Formats: sequence, C-alpha cells, structure tokens
Amino acid sequence: MAEKLDDITVSEEEREFEAETPSVDVPEVTGGEPPKKEKRSAAPSTARAKQRAAAPGFFARTGQFIRDTRAEMRRVSWPTANEVKNTTIITLIAVIFFAVYLFGIDRVWAFLIDRLRGWLGG
Repeated sequence: MAEKLDDITVSEEEREFEAETPSVDVPEVTGGEPPKKEKRSAAPSTARAKQRAAAPGFFARTGQFIRDTRAEMRRVSWPTANEVKNTTIITLIAVIFFAVYLFGIDRVWAFLIDRLRGWLGG
C-alpha cells in the first residue's frame, strides 16, 4: 500500500488558483482628494419611478407566492405511513426511557441529600 502512495504525484500545473477579483468595478485611487459625493435630488429618479410602475402589485405577488409554494410542496419527499409509524414509535420509546432514567436519577439524588441532612443533624 505504501508503494501505491509513493506513485501518486500532484503536478504544479493543476494547482492554478483564480485570483480574487472584486465583483464590482472599483476605481483605483492613487491618492490626492477623496472622490466627490453625488448629491441626491429630492424627486425620485425616472428609472426608479418606472421600476415602481412596472412592479407587480400585492395580489400578483401573493398569487405568485402561492403558485411557487404549491410547486415546492410537490417536490417534497413525503414519508410513507409506515415510516411515520416507525419514527413515532421510536420517539415514544426514547421519551419514556429518558423520563424513567431522569426520574431514577432524581430519586437517587433526593435520597442521598436526605441522608446527608440526617448525618449533619439537619
């Protein structure tokens, strides 16, 4: 097995990494004055007004949400009745086991604390 591992090599050509490039074009500043800020006008821009006018209304968005939800629910892998029954039984057994376990631990600690009080004269 060690011989097989010795035969494996990784060439340097396969290890080319992409240079991280910003997703937004950021102008390079070489120094000097900071870039000037643009003043916003009080009236909304015409592009924004057109976007609002073209945006679907409340009922259209609600209808689209319901259609998307129904399509997503069709893709869900629902468990069979037998799987639901089996997982329910397993859950109930686990709950009963831990309830009995914690009850026993509680009774043991209560007994030990009562004995300790008795020994200390309380």
